[in-house]
Amino acid sequence: MAQYEHLPIFRKAVELGVFLDKTVRNFSRYHKYSVGEEIRGVSRKIFLLVIRANSARDKGKDLKELVETCEMLKTLLFFAKEVQAFQNFESFKSSSAMAVVLCKQSQGWLNSSLKKSRNRQPEPKPGRPESGPDR
Repeated sequence: MAQYEHLPIFRKAVELGVFLDKTVRNFSRYHKYSVGEEIRGVSRKIFLLVIRANSARDKGKDLKELVETCEMLKTLLFFAKEVQAFQNFESFKSSSAMAVVLCKQSQGWLNSSLKKSRNRQPEPKPGRPESGPDR
């Protein structure tokens, strides 16, 4: 089992999840059980995706899903601001700033993973002549 507690992105994801859980508690009843529940669910999904991506041999697919989910969270936070679910602008500002940091970290991890996979060129198998139009 891969270790993930040391990852900065995991710590940020948990920090954001806890912050959003506390923030959604202050939403009105209508928003708490609609957009608030969706925000909390997506924030929990993010740190679960970090664990899954860290454990995967081929991280590309999981990291792409992580990046998409982070973007979805940013969009949900913006929507919640527009429907005035946040009690004050400071809670929106803090949560969106944390989400932006998380998006940047996940995109950086994806870029790094893609760069590593491009550097690993498949080696030709020994004993098999290459066939082509010249031969």
